[in-house]
Amino acid sequence: MDILIDKDVCIGAGQCALTAPDVFTQDDDGFSELVPGGEDGAGSPLVREAARACPVSAIKVAS
Repeated sequence: MDILIDKDVCIGAGQCALTAPDVFTQDDDGFSELVPGGEDGAGSPLVREAARACPVSAIKVAS
């Protein structure tokens, strides 16, 4: 699974980190980033839901 976060689009809403905390976190400025080791989705069934929860569609998931 490939997860892409568009940092130019992300507004730091944090919905991804709330939905799939094993995969997403927020950096010091509040913007989304992947948890170390979560680059492949860490087997989480919530990755796609986290992408859908993003209010600005900054996360793309490809299998």
